[in-house]
Amino acid sequence: MEWFIIIPFMFLLFALNMRIYLAMFAAILGYFVFFQQIPIQIAVQRLIAPTQNPSLLAIPFFILLGTLLGTTGIASRLLKVADLLVGKLTGGLGHTNVMLSTLMGGLSASNLADAAMMCRMLVPDMIKAGYNKGTAAAITATSALITPILPPGIALIIYGLVADVSIGSMFVAGIIPGLVCSGLLIGAVYLVAKKEGYKPSRQTWPTARETGSTLVEAWPAFLLILVIIGGIRLAVFTPTEAGAIATVVTILIGLFVYREMKMRDLTDAFGSTARQTAAVLLVIMMSSALAWIFSLEQAGVALAEWIMSLTQNPWLFLIIVNVILLVLGMFIEGNALLIILVPLLKPVVLQLGIDPVHFGIVMILNLALGTLTPPVGTVMLLVCNLTDTSFAEFMRRGWPFLLALLVALILVTFIPALSLALV
Repeated sequence: MEWFIIIPFMFLLFALNMRIYLAMFAAILGYFVFFQQIPIQIAVQRLIAPTQNPSLLAIPFFILLGTLLGTTGIASRLLKVADLLVGKLTGGLGHTNVMLSTLMGGLSASNLADAAMMCRMLVPDMIKAGYNKGTAAAITATSALITPILPPGIALIIYGLVADVSIGSMFVAGIIPGLVCSGLLIGAVYLVAKKEGYKPSRQTWPTARETGSTLVEAWPAFLLILVIIGGIRLAVFTPTEAGAIATVVTILIGLFVYREMKMRDLTDAFGSTARQTAAVLLVIMMSSALAWIFSLEQAGVALAEWIMSLTQNPWLFLIIVNVILLVLGMFIEGNALLIILVPLLKPVVLQLGIDPVHFGIVMILNLALGTLTPPVGTVMLLVCNLTDTSFAEFMRRGWPFLLALLVALILVTFIPALSLALV
C-alpha cells in the first residue's frame, strides 16, 4: 500500500509549485528507490514505453493544425461565418466569440491555443464595443472550454488511449455535449448582454447574397471538418491519419488558396508544436508510469472496494466523481489527472455498468472546468495575462458563464444519451 505514501508526497510537491511532470517523477523515483526491490531499469522502461504508441502521433498533428489556423486565414473566415450566424443578437460580439470557439473546436485540439487566438482576434474589438474587460476575458476563457470536448480534442485522444476505448467513438461522443455547452454559453451571454446593455455587432441579419459569399469563402474550413469527422466516422482513416491529412490540407490552403501564410509562419508553427507536444508527452510519460504503479499495487481494486462500500448506485457514484474532479481540477493539470485517475476508476465504472465512453466525456468536461478556476486554471491564467485582467475581476464577471457550464456538466452526467446517441 505504498501508493498511499507517494500520492500525498506528490500532492505536497504540487503545493510547493513544482512542475507537474517533475513532481510525478519524484514520486515515481521515490517509489522504486525506497519501497520496491524492482530494478530501476524497470522504472525507465515504464517511462519510455508510453511514447511508443503510434496513436500518440495524433497529438502533434492536431496541435500543429490548431496552431496553423490563425496564420492560414481559416480562422478569420470562420470568424465571418460566426458573425453571420449570431452577430445580430444582443451582445453580438460575445455570441460571435462563443460561436467561433464552437466552429474552431472542430479543427483546433487545444483550448489554450483557442483562447490565445480569441484574445488576439476578438477581445480588443469587444472592449472597443463597450464590453467590460473582465466580461470579455471571461467569455473568451469559458468558450475555449468547448475545444477539448468537440473532436479532435487532445483530451479525447488521451482518454481513448488510457481507457482502451475507440478514439473515433470518443470523437463522436463529444459532438452533442460540445454543442450543449455552446448553446448554454450563448444563453448566458444573452442574459449578461441584456443586463449590461451590450449591443449587436451588426444591425441587420445577413442577406442571401452575403451568406452565400461568406460560406463560399469559408468552404476550406468546412472541408477540413468534414475530412476529420467524416473520415474517422466512415472508417476511411484513423484519427492519426486524419490529423496528418488535415494538416497537409491546411498548409496547402494557407499557401495556395488564401495565400496568407508565409514560410516563416510554418517554421514558427513547427517550433510551437514541438514545445507543446513535448510538454504533453512529459505529462503522459510520468502519468503512465504512475498508473502502472497503481496497477502493480492494485490501487484500482482497493479504490473500487472502498467506493462500492459507500454506494452501489451509479448516479451517486457520478456525483461523487464530479465533486472530486472539480476540486482536484483546481490544483492539477487536467491531462495528468486523466491518465492517473482513469486506471483507478475504470474498474468501478465497469462494475457499476456505466458506459466508459459516457464516463470519459463526463471526466473531460469536469477537468476542462478546472482550467477556468484558481489557483492553477491554465486557461484562466493565460487569458488574464493576455488581457491584463485580475483573477478577482475574472471570477466576478465570469460566474454566469461558469454556472452555464456547470449546468451543462449536470445535463451530460445524468443524460447519457447526450454522449452516446451518435456513437
